[in-house]
Amino acid sequence: MYHKTLSYRIFSILNNTGLLFISLLCIIPLVHVLAISFSAKSAADANIVNLWPVDFTLEAYRKTIDNPIFLNSIWISIMRTSIGTALTLLLAFMAAYPLSRESTSFKARSYYSWIFVFAMVFNGGLVPFYMMIQNLNLMGSFWALVLPGAVNIYLTILMMNFFRGIPKELEEAAMIDGAGHFRVLFTIFLPVSKPAIATLSLFSIVFHWNSWFDGLLYTEGVHQYPLATFLQTVIISRDMSSMSLDPVSLALISQKTVSAAQIFIGALPVLIIYPFLQKFFVKGLVVGSVKE
Repeated sequence: MYHKTLSYRIFSILNNTGLLFISLLCIIPLVHVLAISFSAKSAADANIVNLWPVDFTLEAYRKTIDNPIFLNSIWISIMRTSIGTALTLLLAFMAAYPLSRESTSFKARSYYSWIFVFAMVFNGGLVPFYMMIQNLNLMGSFWALVLPGAVNIYLTILMMNFFRGIPKELEEAAMIDGAGHFRVLFTIFLPVSKPAIATLSLFSIVFHWNSWFDGLLYTEGVHQYPLATFLQTVIISRDMSSMSLDPVSLALISQKTVSAAQIFIGALPVLIIYPFLQKFFVKGLVVGSVKE
């Protein structure tokens, strides 16, 4: 029978205490924002709301949902996240397959691998990138938010290392039966790569959903802003002009309550998606990060 030593017990207590403290640091701000969003204007402006709503009201959420610009920014973010994630996964999948093959099968593998690593470490800078988007006539276009981040080198490397862990016998058996590379990729590698795909999907979803700077650079007005850009500009500037408010509403809500409601709505999709992908997340990340 295994007996836990005193040092192990002390380490376990300290480790659990530290993790609990870190968890509280992450949860408490979110609970505080949620409490403000459900509180009355007077309580929020007086800074007396802590972790529980004061004078519970849903007025901030009603006015937020009634704001067409806010709803439009949510739709743009949903489209960007959906298309961007699908495109990133497809390109990472197709790039990782040849890079995971033996050098005898793909002689230029090492050269392309170094090019990928170089591109991940170094970049041309913001100004050349902005000029490239401008010269491609993508300014003010939805695709300016999707195409620049379509190829994610880090996710491609994770997928490549995951592919290297797949038994070679599966590929060899398919090749003997006459399968080509595309059939091997989509009928053999794809079904066994669910943990890696879930991990890459989560990374890509969070990246696209939270990206705000490119929306600020490449769009031509608040009507083209994704949600993250809308929250960054409108909330920080404390501008409620995009909301049509009557005198009664102005007496019930404030910039703080509306901002809190918008922030929570913006964080809600990731909070909903993560539990469904969490069971694949650790496995896919660990397996994909180990290089043989």
